Amino acid sequence: MKTSSYPGIGSNVRCGPPDLGFPARKFMAAGPVADASMARNLYFIGTAGSGKTTMVHAFHEWMAAQGLDTVTLNLDPGAEHLPYGPDIDVRDWIRLKDVMEEQGLGPNGAQIVCADLLAVNAKEIVETMETFRTNYFLIDTPGQMELFTFREASRVIIDAFGREDTALVYLNDPALVKQPSGYISSVLLAATTQFRHSVPFVNVLSKSDLLTPEELEQVVKWSLDAFALYDALVKGDMTPKTTLDVSFFESLETIGVYKRLHPVSAETLFGFEEIYSQVQQVFEGGEDLRPD
Repeated sequence: MKTSSYPGIGSNVRCGPPDLGFPARKFMAAGPVADASMARNLYFIGTAGSGKTTMVHAFHEWMAAQGLDTVTLNLDPGAEHLPYGPDIDVRDWIRLKDVMEEQGLGPNGAQIVCADLLAVNAKEIVETMETFRTNYFLIDTPGQMELFTFREASRVIIDAFGREDTALVYLNDPALVKQPSGYISSVLLAATTQFRHSVPFVNVLSKSDLLTPEELEQVVKWSLDAFALYDALVKGDMTPKTTLDVSFFESLETIGVYKRLHPVSAETLFGFEEIYSQVQQVFEGGEDLRPD
């Protein structure tokens, strides 16, 4: 077992997948599959609790039902319980508890070290990815968005995995976007993520089943009609916060990052066809790769 080259990390931190004594698994789908050098990378990103892990699991199952092969990749070294068994798991290289014990760090400090260790181990993760033949890698990013979006390690990871074959699926939290001010905050987070990574972007409203039909209709309308959101923002008393929200709104609209939200539900699989369509627009110009 290799030890980490990260300063101060000793032999208790695993930096290579365990040798289990059997050959690497290769996947075949009902339709055409690509080797890892041609596979597409979908990174699922969002704030803590937005449903990234559940979405990866559900989209993996939905894609399989369409005859499309996918490989799941967990990039969260602190994940304790996953609803799926990841095909590639960063915890085979790095574990949050190991870093905490080795460095005497609390969870937050250890999460930052783990985020940087992702970059240290990027080459070995890519070598594992190259043992698969698949259409898509579904990449489950760390629970706290800032650990991936605001660390330089994320650039290293995206470049190592293949930037030209990458798209982000950004999950907006329904609890945040159902209020006009919260919607603006979510758009700001999404825009920041897009600017940080500079790759194609699919804007998703996660857990849409948690909204009432009226709330869902309103949120989708805001994403389609900027003036409807503006009217909702200025309705009522004009407070300093309202003025700030309006300024943010005008700036976001001016620079062109105001994007339509595509509602989905990992519980009911609602909206997955639309997400697949958006992904195909990014990678294939709309061509459907599903077998006839």
